[in-house]
Amino acid sequence: MVDVQHGPQCREITTLWFYRLNKIGLRVKLNANSAPFIHIVSYPKGISVYSNKSTLLLDMNNTFMFGEDNFGASEDYSKYYHEHDGMLSKDDVNTIISSVYSCLDNLYLDDRYRHNFPSIEQVINNNIDQKLSNDELLKIIDTFAHHEIGYIPPEYIEVLYRLSEKYKLAVVIDIWAPKITWQCLFRKVGISNLFSASSFSSDHGIVKPSPKPFEQIIDQLGIKKEQALMIGDSIRRDLGGAQAAGIDCVLVGGAIHPDAVGCYENLIEFSYAL
Repeated sequence: MVDVQHGPQCREITTLWFYRLNKIGLRVKLNANSAPFIHIVSYPKGISVYSNKSTLLLDMNNTFMFGEDNFGASEDYSKYYHEHDGMLSKDDVNTIISSVYSCLDNLYLDDRYRHNFPSIEQVINNNIDQKLSNDELLKIIDTFAHHEIGYIPPEYIEVLYRLSEKYKLAVVIDIWAPKITWQCLFRKVGISNLFSASSFSSDHGIVKPSPKPFEQIIDQLGIKKEQALMIGDSIRRDLGGAQAAGIDCVLVGGAIHPDAVGCYENLIEFSYAL
């Protein structure tokens, strides 16, 4: 383990060196005020901070899925909706989905909703005056999901397969629409069978950084938390939730924090450190 040591042996390193040290399997921590001063202690040959890990818990967005959350002001939700035989007007559809997204986006930042995050259907029923038939409600939810989901690049599919050869994989995912759209994509690209357990927040209304989704995965798999390693891009949600559950966490996507056991540019780079 590499810990911060304050004293004459400390030396300044750049962010580039921070990544490089993590890349070769060293655990690197910044000091308390995040200035890049560390003392490096090499591991015994063949030993790394990941050697006792048997299970990887994966975040999804910006970890192995990209291009998600297409809810910009210029987005025309009615195009997809009308392609699937929706009956509402263009203005109605765009207004409803924009309103739902705005509501959920605000609540997602509010810790009071960490354990009771509402579904799209609940937000529509509680905040939209227009009465929708069940059929139209389902089309609105499907349209929302279509804009919420991203894509999984081939190189990330490849790295998931490579990781699955050495580790048991699970996913801890925050999404707002029902999971069926993501499950269909996972099957389409051939990764659904790689995951031994999964937590989708839209199933239970609990969002990260609550420790509960992490704890549920640990219970499902019947492993000790020390055997698990969380990988995600969010300091607050992935690192914070994993820490609250007593699970080590690696950050990817450019995030850096002294409490992470490693920080990498992306999941692919992390995979080469194992």
